[in-house]
Amino acid sequence: MADIVDELKSVVGAGHVLTSESATYGYRKGFRFGTGRVEAVVIPGSLVELWRVSKLAVESGRIVLMQAANTGLTGGSTPDGDGYDRPIILISTRRLKGIQLLGAGRQVVCLPGADLYELEEKLAPLGREPHSVIGSSCIGASVLGGVSNNSGGALVQRGPAYTELALYGQVDAQGRLHLVNHLGIRFQNEDVAESVLDALEHGRYSPDDVDWSDGRKAHDDDYVNRIRQVDEASPGRYNADPGRLFEASGNAGKLIVFAVRLDTFPAARDTAVFYIGSNRTDTLEKVRRHLLTAFDELPIAGEYMHRDAFAIADGYGRDTVALIRFLGTKYLPVMFRMKAWMDSFARRLSWVPDGLSDLLMQFGSRFLPSQVPARMMDYHRKYDHHLMLRVSGTLARQVRPWLKTFFADGQPVEGGFFECTTQEGKLAFLHRFAAAGAANRYVAVHSRSTGGMMALDVALRRNDWEWLERLPQEVDDQLVLKLYYGHFLCHVMHQDYVVRPGVDPMEVEKTMMWPLLDKRGARYPAEHNVGHLYHAPQSMADHYRSLDPCNCLNPGIGRQTKRKDWVAESV
Repeated sequence: MADIVDELKSVVGAGHVLTSESATYGYRKGFRFGTGRVEAVVIPGSLVELWRVSKLAVESGRIVLMQAANTGLTGGSTPDGDGYDRPIILISTRRLKGIQLLGAGRQVVCLPGADLYELEEKLAPLGREPHSVIGSSCIGASVLGGVSNNSGGALVQRGPAYTELALYGQVDAQGRLHLVNHLGIRFQNEDVAESVLDALEHGRYSPDDVDWSDGRKAHDDDYVNRIRQVDEASPGRYNADPGRLFEASGNAGKLIVFAVRLDTFPAARDTAVFYIGSNRTDTLEKVRRHLLTAFDELPIAGEYMHRDAFAIADGYGRDTVALIRFLGTKYLPVMFRMKAWMDSFARRLSWVPDGLSDLLMQFGSRFLPSQVPARMMDYHRKYDHHLMLRVSGTLARQVRPWLKTFFADGQPVEGGFFECTTQEGKLAFLHRFAAAGAANRYVAVHSRSTGGMMALDVALRRNDWEWLERLPQEVDDQLVLKLYYGHFLCHVMHQDYVVRPGVDPMEVEKTMMWPLLDKRGARYPAEHNVGHLYHAPQSMADHYRSLDPCNCLNPGIGRQTKRKDWVAESV
């Protein structure tokens, strides 16, 4: 161990190689799920350092576990307990910032540490936007992590994160690391990996070196057609869709990705937000179907919250909303690191309760007023189901009169709508995005009266009218709280469940929830990858094996074997 740690320190500096339990805790512990031991956490500061660290780890017979922002919900970028047959070197890419514009911003090249906030900020002066904004369930998510995990997003017109243009390191069956340039950019000394990586990081290439003609996609351009097919008995998007697995896209840490190239999109001007409430699920489904089929243009976003999720987000996420409202998302990665450090420190003190950071933040949030606008709060009192709809100014001129007619007196629907002010629209979507973190906070605060939580993100059939589940009594009896929110127009639901004391949430999920979802024809996970929680279907397992024939990178992902060369584990 001492030898490789010293070698790693010689590459990145002693301060960027962490080995103690406390120093590595924030990297070893997943955002919601997963933890384990590592030999070292290494934080390279350049692409060349990333290459050298990866090469050292691979050639010494170590497992390499790549990690971006560590905001995943299924433990896909953290160790999964014990059972590994080799030591683990976890490589964090958080220092590897960098975004380069191509074609006046029509496309971007993102380095491993670039996050969605930085990309959004970079594109804003150009009047363009990235594939996703903020992060649908985990604020502070990285761009490359989204591509690597086939993450979804809230923006209806853009589909899951996807590209066929990437620069990555791949380990062959003999355990040798090779650089593969499918980025569509030519570099001098293409056969020298470090030369290519250094040139890319410092932008040493010209516009003439960028190939625009090879036909490789930089986003999922067929999604708008799939999502309009509302009578299809299959999901419109889900993580294991074979049509969205291509090299770096959906690699789940089975490659060492140095850069991805992505399309950007014209920013919508003069947008409008409509807030819709109803006590009938079929009312919202009628709205969904009409919006997806009746107009030439699709909405920008359509986010759903159930009344209970609304309340929990207000009670346990208002500090998150306030932070983003007044400071933006720029400081959130720092806040997450401070939170991880505090929890790591607290674990060393037996008299300090678990989840100290959440307890302190919840205490502080009591002094904050509710961030929910008055009209939204009024709808919370009236309606079980809430839909936030963002559309362009052009589409608003068509949707506005249709909604008035649809909810007119005498119509056989129960509900209503109002058009948000700019401030109300912003707060409505921030409130929705705070819901996932609020569920975590609730469990931390009520640790003595709950048994933990399980989080599912589910892709429903596009023709499913019964989109809100009805749980059997034997399942409901195991639960304290059920929280439903999600990307409604895409029929992707996030479903969080807090279980009663003494109940094993994973056991309930595996034995009760998964069979119910299978019976409904749903696919799961929908957008957060299988991680170490779900079994990868065969198409996904085959993708992993083709990318990593020696099983040297992130072994065990998708409940596959953790052993070298994909040797089956003994039962």
